Order: sequence, then C-alpha cells, then structure tokens
Amino acid sequence: MIPLKQSKVLLTLLLLTSFLFANNDRVTATSLTYNNTNQQVKTTTPLSISDEKKQLYEQLEAVTLLPWYWLAAIDQYERSLTKVMPKIRQATGQISAIFIDESRWAGPLNPNQQDEQILSIQWFGGIGKDGDGDGLAKRTSDLDLLYTVSSHITSFGLHEDQLANGLWHYYKNSRSVQRVQQFAAIYRQFGHLDLQERAFPLPTNAVYSYKNTWGLNRSWGGKRTHEGTDLFARNGTPVRSTAYGIVEIKGWNRYGGWRVGIRDLDGFYHYFAHLSGFEKSLNKGDIVKPGQIIGWVGSSGYGNPGTQGKFPPHLHYGIYSDRGSAEWSFDPYPLLRKWEQADKQKRINN
Repeated sequence: MIPLKQSKVLLTLLLLTSFLFANNDRVTATSLTYNNTNQQVKTTTPLSISDEKKQLYEQLEAVTLLPWYWLAAIDQYERSLTKVMPKIRQATGQISAIFIDESRWAGPLNPNQQDEQILSIQWFGGIGKDGDGDGLAKRTSDLDLLYTVSSHITSFGLHEDQLANGLWHYYKNSRSVQRVQQFAAIYRQFGHLDLQERAFPLPTNAVYSYKNTWGLNRSWGGKRTHEGTDLFARNGTPVRSTAYGIVEIKGWNRYGGWRVGIRDLDGFYHYFAHLSGFEKSLNKGDIVKPGQIIGWVGSSGYGNPGTQGKFPPHLHYGIYSDRGSAEWSFDPYPLLRKWEQADKQKRINN
C-alpha cells in the first residue's frame, strides 16, 4: 500500500497533469486545497476580464514580438474612441475593442464585404489577417483583429520610432500616435490593466467648497465660457491627480497660470489650473496615479508668468474628451461629486 503522504503527492501530480491537458472552453485559474478529511479538492475561479485581456496580449506578444503593453495601448485607444463615437464604431470582437470597418478589412472593391478568405482579401487589398490559425480572417475574432493591427504596425520595425511610424501609417493621425505611446508608457509602468481608479483632486479632509460653474461666462481675455469647476480652498492646499495617467503639460498659461495637464487611459485630459506651485519632482512625461500630489492651490494666472492674486485662491479643474481629431470640454461636476463621495467612504472604511 502506498503511504498517505506519497499518495497525496501522486494525486496532486495527476490532477495537475489532467488540468494542463484539459480542453476547457474558458481559461481558468486553478488552485488545489485539502478539506477536513484530507481529501484533495480542485477549486476553479474564472479569470477577470482584465486578466483575460492581458493573457490575450501576451499570447500575441509571443507571435508578433510586440510587447503586451503596446497591444494593450492600441486596444485601449480603440476602446476610448468607441466610447465617444459609439454610433459609427461598433467593436466586433469579444473582449478586444479593435474596430476595422468591412471595406478596410475585406478590401474596398471586394464584392463580398463579409469575406473571411485570406487569399481573396489580399487580392482585393484588404488588411484582414488570420491570427488564431483557423485559416480564416474574421472580424469577430479577437486574435485576428489584434494580429491584423499589430502586423501592420510592426511591419516598420519594433523600435519605438519605428512603431510610431507604423502607428502613423495605420491611423494617419499624429494625435493617435501620441495617445498609443502614452497609454503604452502607463501600462508598462504599472504592469497590469486594472487602472480605472479615480480620486477627488483635493483631500476630502481639507477645507474647501465648490458648485457647478461649468459653462458660466468669463470676460478676462475676451468673452468665453468657463470650461471647468472652481474648487475654492486655502492657499497651499494639496492638489492631487484624479487618475492614472501621464503628465502631458506643465507650465504657465496666461489664463490658467501655473497649470498641469494629465492624460488618462480613457483619453480624457485632466486640467489643473491656478496653482501656487508644482510638486518639485513632477515633470512632463511622468506617470502619475490617483491621489498623488502634483501641486498646490493658488491664485496664479490672468497675466504674464508669475501673476498672482487677481482672484481668491482656488483650483480650476477641467476635463476634456479626445474624439480622435479634436477635444471637447464637458462638465466635470458630476464626476467630482462621485469621486468626492468615494474618497470620503474610503476614509470612513479606513
């Protein structure tokens, strides 16, 4: 008879072997545990959507040699465009957000715009490719979609300047190149995809007040509307990043004074103005996270560099949506209220 300890080891090896060679429809994470009667139990936990996406990107990385964070950045950029233009962009994959219209996929002169045959797609100048090895180029396959885009982009090389060239030839838009580069830098920094956390721009235990001031008239420098919300607070109150993102702008603006602009993974531009100063280690191109101090409340602006005190100290917070070829301001007040309540609840829970 096999001793109990050795039998447990053999049983573990058998279970692991069967798991490795099982043909599961859905990828799962598996762990092995023991119950009170010393019997081994196999528990299965489905992967999160973020984990599934990262696994998909890593699978493509092994084939294309394009690092997973570049694939994640391209996919997320496509997702951000679909969010702001849902009527003209309908993602066809299961978890990927890549959008390629039928004409571009199958070829503009292809009489069968739903064509999935690789040879005829190539004949008619389409870009669709087979990424999952089934012999077809399908717009409904995440692997086919991502492989098609990555193959086009990497055809110029894998160095960053070559990838930028490939991105420009694919999108024909310098703004798109910049967004993908920014997103790739953020994903590379943190090493995972769960980066949707947000934070209120001021500490919720500070003394502050605000109301919805978006769209009100402003007259300094000419008639215009107010593209943000003013949060009044004491001079020197810490100003915090509201999202995971990259510092796109830092410096002086004659309207906003000392200001910082941060781009997040949804393509939103977070604008922090009238600061009294910046956090000393903060530089353009830095990666930041929610709650990270980037500067302090002040009253700078409405003049030449260094102008202060033309209005009470406050933070002007604005948010802009990137629509691919232009940016539009939208009312940040509802988001501020949501983030404020979430941060207050965190303080209570802690």
